[in-house]
Amino acid sequence: MKQRIMYRLDILLFILPCTLLLLSFSGSVEAYKNYTVGDSLGWYDNLQKPTVNYQKWVAGKNFSLGDFLFFNTDNNHSIVQTYNFTTYKRCDYDNAQENDTIEWSAADPSATAPHAVSVAIPLVKEGMTYFFSGDYDGEQCKHGQHFKINVTRGQGLPASLKDPADESPAPNSPDAGDDESAPDTVVSSNFNHPQEGNDNKETSGSVSLSVFVKFSDSTLFGILSLFGILCVF
Repeated sequence: MKQRIMYRLDILLFILPCTLLLLSFSGSVEAYKNYTVGDSLGWYDNLQKPTVNYQKWVAGKNFSLGDFLFFNTDNNHSIVQTYNFTTYKRCDYDNAQENDTIEWSAADPSATAPHAVSVAIPLVKEGMTYFFSGDYDGEQCKHGQHFKINVTRGQGLPASLKDPADESPAPNSPDAGDDESAPDTVVSSNFNHPQEGNDNKETSGSVSLSVFVKFSDSTLFGILSLFGILCVF
């Protein structure tokens, strides 16, 4: 009898650490992130803020679909996003295609008293994405106000950022497959902006929580079942 009890204890001592380890992994599901561009320096050129370095800011960060970039700047600096490397290299979006370039915020050269501007931009397409300030004949862009990032799939787009048109069958077209330009970047009008905060703040806590609850339930069920089996012996 004593030997049987010791055998059960050995099994429990093996199971409990494994269970705790598995539960710890359940909380490690990567959540959507907010990134404040330039951190405390904001979105400006080197003429206004000589220490700003967006290439250094990008280094070491992992950007995924569903993440948000927060641009803190003023109305003397524009925010242009493009998927076209040529447009980015020229620091000029005048001849850009509508389906590969977006001007999120335009500069106002006539403004005598600049005011603060904050723009939240969701990452909705995989691959290389480019940002720059495109006004003043590209002067701000040429003076450091530009950067590029590689957006990975990650968890994929949350439902609030998906374009309903993407989920419906596309009409047949004789020209399908011939268009070499980037696909349209359409942001749903009812998407939810995440709360501003630290770069690594979770903006979709419900994702991790739901996974945790489901995983915990299955783990608890397994433990209870194992206890039932042990009690039979």
